[in-house]
Amino acid sequence: MMDLFVANMAPVMFVSLIMFLLLGFPVAFALAANGMVFGLIGVEMGLFNWSLFQALPLRVFGIMANDTLLAIPFFTFMGLILERSGMAEDLLDTIGQLFGSMPGGLAIAVVAVGAMLAATTGVVSASVISMGLISLPIMLRYGYSRRLATGVIAASGTLSQIIPPSLVLIVLADQLGRSVGDMYRGAMVPGLVLTGAYLAYILVLAVLRPKDVPAIPAEHRTYSEPNGRSGARSLCVLLLISLVAGYVLDEFWIDPNGPIDEKVIIGILLVGGVAFLLALINKWLKLGLLSILAERVVFVMIPPLGLIFLVLGTIFLGIATPTEGGAMGAVGAILMAVSRRRLSIDLLKQAMDTTAKLSCFVMFILIGSTIFSLTFRGVDGDLWVEHLLIDLPGGEYGFLILVSVLVFVLAFFLDFFELAFIIVPLLGPVADKMGIDLIWFGVILAVNMQTSFMHPPFGFSLFYLRSVAPKDDYIDKVTKKKIAGVATGDIYWGSVPFIGIQIVMIAIVLLFPGMVTHYKGSGAKVDPSTVTIEMQDEYGADMNPFDDSGDGGMPVFK
Repeated sequence: MMDLFVANMAPVMFVSLIMFLLLGFPVAFALAANGMVFGLIGVEMGLFNWSLFQALPLRVFGIMANDTLLAIPFFTFMGLILERSGMAEDLLDTIGQLFGSMPGGLAIAVVAVGAMLAATTGVVSASVISMGLISLPIMLRYGYSRRLATGVIAASGTLSQIIPPSLVLIVLADQLGRSVGDMYRGAMVPGLVLTGAYLAYILVLAVLRPKDVPAIPAEHRTYSEPNGRSGARSLCVLLLISLVAGYVLDEFWIDPNGPIDEKVIIGILLVGGVAFLLALINKWLKLGLLSILAERVVFVMIPPLGLIFLVLGTIFLGIATPTEGGAMGAVGAILMAVSRRRLSIDLLKQAMDTTAKLSCFVMFILIGSTIFSLTFRGVDGDLWVEHLLIDLPGGEYGFLILVSVLVFVLAFFLDFFELAFIIVPLLGPVADKMGIDLIWFGVILAVNMQTSFMHPPFGFSLFYLRSVAPKDDYIDKVTKKKIAGVATGDIYWGSVPFIGIQIVMIAIVLLFPGMVTHYKGSGAKVDPSTVTIEMQDEYGADMNPFDDSGDGGMPVFK
């Protein structure tokens, strides 16, 4: 019996960890305790000796010295400052007015703002709570289906999982040993495609069931002109002029044969900059060439979009590391809050407090995870996982499908941090040994983990929305009419279509890896046959490493 236990200690250790988590023990302490207890058992059973744990201090100090993880507090702080300075409210109001005249316009605004908040906060709770407080009462006021209203808010909030600078992508890149910049670039296209899929679903509903997604009544569109028109024509003209000017400047300044990422990012920044400059000139000189709606869209949307593309653009172009980009974003967020006269000591305290709590949460889980993984490897757990998965039928696609199903099922019970720190270190080495691109593998996991926030009954996104959605009937402040509350069942059923869309997205990323691996296509190409290495001594004299004539000095590689 004892021999059977020793031979199967790795699966016993893994199952006991899942049991600890299901019983409700904190993740960090469940990981650490599991690793320590089974470490003591392993020493007593003679599987390894105490010297194994001498590696533990070095592992802990390695986590503390990891510069990549500094991006987590920077991006979290950036997002919290922007969100709590009223950016989300302004964006929802502006985009809602922009698309409000069409059926489904408010839902489109929620998805668009969800994507923008995802590119600033990187935190699901902040996005869901913000949009739940701001947009849900408005959607209920104008007669939106409760299931659709709650579903679109919960789903849009989870875009923070896949759209850079997602915290999940930072953690996955760290656990897989890959560049955060490459992970960001690989996830960008799937994130935008998923956003487009949400929008397409809303537009289909607007055609098939327009009563579920009514337009905003004309009397409630506040950014209309004195003649009653919306002013959209003025906005279109401004956008056209900015596109032409941005294209000309892009072609003049940027090498046409340069990387496509560079041209796109700088082109977007130039278009936004031209539009913002023209709007400023119009306002300062009181020319009256732009409509109220056009001015509102430019002054509300361009600054946060500019900050997003500036931060991510410097990372994609290799100008800044993710940590440096996060630091620039944090400073930029503070400057934007100051320019809008919304920065206060209380806001700073709240943002720093939340950032410190989340950062400590991540660090403690990482320390617990490294204790667990050290013991798990000591009992040959990595070999057990490898032998379990390496010979699956179907090759790499069989492995990826099984992993996707496993993560999807575990996401019913574990959140993304638990999955990232427990499952990924076990699966990553197997995927690498099978020759699977780890950036592609990480993005598949990220899209899959995104569903963990939407799964009834444990989805955190659903809990966040439930905490701010009205449970009881209430009187609307604008219409003075009685509005029925939102039932928990409405929130759960509203998430189901979007979970289906996410599952389809997982299949698309599996079938079309080029959506992710395009990151390999840009950058400088080096022909190894043209590389020469010259060796010189410290005085500049040529040096042959195979010459024993006595020339000294340190070699210099060129």
